[in-house]
Amino acid sequence: MERHVAFQRLHNFRDLGGYAAEDGSTVRWGRLYRSDSLGKLGGDDWERFLALGVRTVVDLRHPWEVEWRGRVPEHPSFAYHNLSIEHRPYDQAALAPDVEAGPYLAERYLEVAEDGVEELRRALELIAADGSGPLVFHCASGKDRTGLLAALVLGLIGVDDDTVVADFALTELATERLVADWLASDPGRELTWPHFGRAPGEVMRLFLDGLADRYGSTAGYAAERLGVDGALVGALRRSLLEPAAAVSGG
Repeated sequence: MERHVAFQRLHNFRDLGGYAAEDGSTVRWGRLYRSDSLGKLGGDDWERFLALGVRTVVDLRHPWEVEWRGRVPEHPSFAYHNLSIEHRPYDQAALAPDVEAGPYLAERYLEVAEDGVEELRRALELIAADGSGPLVFHCASGKDRTGLLAALVLGLIGVDDDTVVADFALTELATERLVADWLASDPGRELTWPHFGRAPGEVMRLFLDGLADRYGSTAGYAAERLGVDGALVGALRRSLLEPAAAVSGG
């Protein structure tokens, strides 16, 4: 199976399937996707998207971003939810060149984890709900807000931290095109931060370490701040995981 789904205008659309979880289970292919902004869909890309059979879209951007950049086109085959998890906007493009990506972005993610509890909880409920999949969640570049939610989901269903970090860092393959998109859509603005569009694994590692320092683990954070209980974790696992194949006796 291919992790990256090829589109002309989407550069960071990925299937979260195939990752190993606890007890020998694996994440189902074709059930959960992460992406950059679906507002860029059109033409052949739109037909390719519809062919995936997506039933739920979760847009993690601010409402003003949706209005400015556009949302996924409406279609009767899927439901659309705008859950803005980031409550303290910041302009990455305008950061000073000497700002280190790892510590800076990890701290922003920790802010989102504290501020966006209602929206994050709702996103997890949608992902776990019967009949919600295939589901795709996205922000602008499919890196920061999307990466945070992906980390929570994968961590809660038993995917190890090293895999979560590696998945986050796959955005590096799309960085050049994401930067080109930004430059084309914001003519006249200066891009001062050399790490814009980058996704070094250190960012996610520091974020996960920060959750562990505060709450003991990703699961501890989800339980204490999001109210995630065993029932919701169980629903996520049933929705997203393929159990280990039974070993036949001989």
